Amino acid sequence: MRRRLVLATLLAAAIAAMSSATAQARTLSMGTCGRDVHRLQQRLVDRSYLPAGYTPGCYDYRTSQAVMALQGWVRLPRTGVADPVTKVKLRESKTPKAWSGIRQFHHIEIHKLRQIMIIVSKYGKVLRTIHVSTAGPGHVTPDGHWHVYSKSRMSWSTEFNVWLPWASYIVGGIAIHGFASVPGVPASHGCIRVPMPEAPYVYLRAKLGTPVWVQ
Repeated sequence: MRRRLVLATLLAAAIAAMSSATAQARTLSMGTCGRDVHRLQQRLVDRSYLPAGYTPGCYDYRTSQAVMALQGWVRLPRTGVADPVTKVKLRESKTPKAWSGIRQFHHIEIHKLRQIMIIVSKYGKVLRTIHVSTAGPGHVTPDGHWHVYSKSRMSWSTEFNVWLPWASYIVGGIAIHGFASVPGVPASHGCIRVPMPEAPYVYLRAKLGTPVWVQ
């Protein structure tokens, strides 16, 4: 009896290990659900790519954009798909650090090469890391130290005949704003596109006068 119990315990442990390995190897993408998606989302929360408490357990658009932010930070192709390599990078990585170091004021950084925005609190704590899309070919998102000089929850672009929701202007007609399409490549006309689920939060953090450093 004791031997059977030991064998049953070992068998159960082996099955659990195999299930864990299978879950780790599974590629996660839009529409998939399960405990492995929940774990992925919790790690994304812990690393600042998703807001606190956002772990619905199903892989949605917001999760895909968070994965793109991670992939940009660790220099993987920005696919929005959590393949095994991406999941390993997430597990091994830490919360992104602000390139500006510790400053005594809240500010926002735009990393064009990595296509991410880092929202930094006073004294350098990273609050969120968000995937963005800056200027595509033939257009420019200007480098520099700017600041939010104008804001509108719904701004009309006369140049491109399009509404820009949750817009915070930083230089000329260049704004940080929500947009329906935020692909894994630079694609805007110069503005800094933010995924719509993140746009209200970014708008709240980008108060008038907030420094925005673009590099």
